[in-house]
Amino acid sequence: MSSTLVITIMVTLIVLLLFVGAPIKPMRFLGQTTIKLGIGILFLFFFNVFGGAIGLHIPINLFTTVVSGFLGLFGVASLAAIHLFVI
Repeated sequence: MSSTLVITIMVTLIVLLLFVGAPIKPMRFLGQTTIKLGIGILFLFFFNVFGGAIGLHIPINLFTTVVSGFLGLFGVASLAAIHLFVI
């Protein structure tokens, strides 16, 4: 798929949403989910930076991002506990 086709489709969708209006609830849910996943990635990144000094490393993938994003610091702590005790 060429890049001009992708850009054309994206611009068309944006213009369509500007004229018609976006449904509020699905867009809000999508936005909140994206923000939570971004925060989960940041939690895991900083945990890996500081945990690397003591030998802890949690891989950043979809599963660990979802757990740490939706559970917050408790999710990161549970992933660290699983890493220490199980693996």
